Amino acid sequence: MTTPAAHSIGTPPADFTLDESLIRRLLREQHPDLANLPLRAVDVGWDNAMYRLGDELAVRLPRRAVAAPLIINEQTWLPKLAGNLTLPVPVPLRIGMPGCDYPCRWSVVRWLLGVSADKEEPLASQAGVFGAFLRSLHVPAPDDAPINPYRAVPLCERVALFEAKRQRLTEEIRAIAAEIAEIWNAAVGAPVNVAPTWLHGDLHPRNVLVERGIITGVIDWGDMTAGDCAVDLASIWMLFAEPEARREALAAYGAISDATERRAAGWAALFGLALLDTGLVDHPGHAIIGRRTLSRLAEARRHGDI
Repeated sequence: MTTPAAHSIGTPPADFTLDESLIRRLLREQHPDLANLPLRAVDVGWDNAMYRLGDELAVRLPRRAVAAPLIINEQTWLPKLAGNLTLPVPVPLRIGMPGCDYPCRWSVVRWLLGVSADKEEPLASQAGVFGAFLRSLHVPAPDDAPINPYRAVPLCERVALFEAKRQRLTEEIRAIAAEIAEIWNAAVGAPVNVAPTWLHGDLHPRNVLVERGIITGVIDWGDMTAGDCAVDLASIWMLFAEPEARREALAAYGAISDATERRAAGWAALFGLALLDTGLVDHPGHAIIGRRTLSRLAEARRHGDI
């Protein structure tokens, strides 16, 4: 999800009509050696559509104009990062250019096995694997890293957004509202005491792949940016139900300050509210992720873990 909103919205409408016929034409024009492989639609997100191409490839195309720069981020930066990452990522193998009346760049990527972690949660034993992945990602970014006005900002700049969503969801979160408010207030007051690093920026369970409980990849890198590592650390509460697993993920990541952990929990609370808010409109899967995240945070707060 790229853009926060002051009011509750569902999945944004597409700006471009994408179908197999268009993709075939693009492939024949630009990558004819791939044009006759089997092709089928797989998934549609807020920003992009994904088509499986043969057994080993996939085609990823922006469905909204706002996502056009994001796929360029992936094409430019993911090949430079991938070699140091400890989990597979969909590095673009071929780059597609605008054509056939389609105005955006697009990518052919390696098909990664697995289903999204909202459909199959990773085993607790994968917590250390995930923490180590975050550590491999969170390295200094160059000065010309992509700028993301929604992730690469201090958490205090998201106060109005948090309050708007909290108020809309008063009835939904009544039983845990006190804990979520405490987590948020502690997070907003926590200093940012780390240098900026590379971030995935949108590391919710739909962007983590799992096969039989094993994490097989991390996808959808369009929001990648430089910023506070707490943004990505929030995903630990989104992915792992067991407190012991979350502690293992943090231990594998390496020492972090109490302030960073508080900020991470605050980002998790914001993401949980955002997913629940939009999910109640037209995406039940998002609502499930949001409820799980907020419940885990509240439980951790009651037990003094955050």
